[in-house]
Amino acid sequence: MDTKLIVSASPHLRSEETTTGLMANVIVALTPCVVASAIIFGLRALLVTAVSVVACVAFEWLYCKLMKRANPISDLSAVVTGIILAMNVPVGMPIGELLIGDFAAIIVVKQLFGGIGMNFANPALVGRIVLFVSFAGAMNNWVFPDAAVDQLSSATPLAVADPNKLSLLDLFMGVHGGVLGETCALAIVLGLIYLVVTKTISIAIPAAYVGSMFVFYLIATHSVHAALVAVLSGGLLFGAVFMATDYVTSPFTLKGKLIYGVALGVITFAIRYWGSYTEGVSFALLFMNLWVPYINDMTRQTPYGYLKPAKKEAAGK
Repeated sequence: MDTKLIVSASPHLRSEETTTGLMANVIVALTPCVVASAIIFGLRALLVTAVSVVACVAFEWLYCKLMKRANPISDLSAVVTGIILAMNVPVGMPIGELLIGDFAAIIVVKQLFGGIGMNFANPALVGRIVLFVSFAGAMNNWVFPDAAVDQLSSATPLAVADPNKLSLLDLFMGVHGGVLGETCALAIVLGLIYLVVTKTISIAIPAAYVGSMFVFYLIATHSVHAALVAVLSGGLLFGAVFMATDYVTSPFTLKGKLIYGVALGVITFAIRYWGSYTEGVSFALLFMNLWVPYINDMTRQTPYGYLKPAKKEAAGK
């Protein structure tokens, strides 16, 4: 039997997974959130999602066509960006304003920095921040399910003064106002389970992020109920599952993922608890996206057989 020793540059362990396959898994995981948004807020939720997806794909195709680059729309990353951005806006978001967010996500953040894998921050995240800063009125114009209006007095859960008045079941099932993707925690959890089972993402970042937030709120409020309300409210769960785990803008080692998740929890808690802004997830994610290269450097795994310079000298004597 003829055997050959093949020597090549790292990585030596390779996966048969493709970008298209990974993005397809994310789309499947996002489907419960899309369906839940349509059930809770009506069919316009599907219109907003469809427009966002088509716009993202069209912007990417047009830019690559003008720049005479290979067209990457078949990798489905633009579709994922479109869905995630749609899930970050209210159902009544004007279509024209939504297109500006799609443009910022695909052209400014993704393509101008070199395309997929080269962006410094999550494109959908920056698109949401652009929309929030530019169109604060529209981004805060929430529609409330009929069952939630009386209970929450037309306020989102994070804006309610006494969290003990909120029903955990209603928060889990999405009977409250908010943006499309953040309301139904059940749909987000279903997506998380699918992503973890298919090994599309690691549980480390969502667990560290959500877990640290729960602990911080438990210490601050001395109430398990209030801590659970904080976890189930706002964009925390959606951001932890679908945005914090982005391959390009999150650490690649387990230690780095845990540090990243806890740091996200610290910043989000600080903004929510001490700041005047009740949410905090988007800005925490953007801030930590910028720190990911440094976290990767600090938590880089030691190569097998590596010796520090001092030990090398000792070994050579």
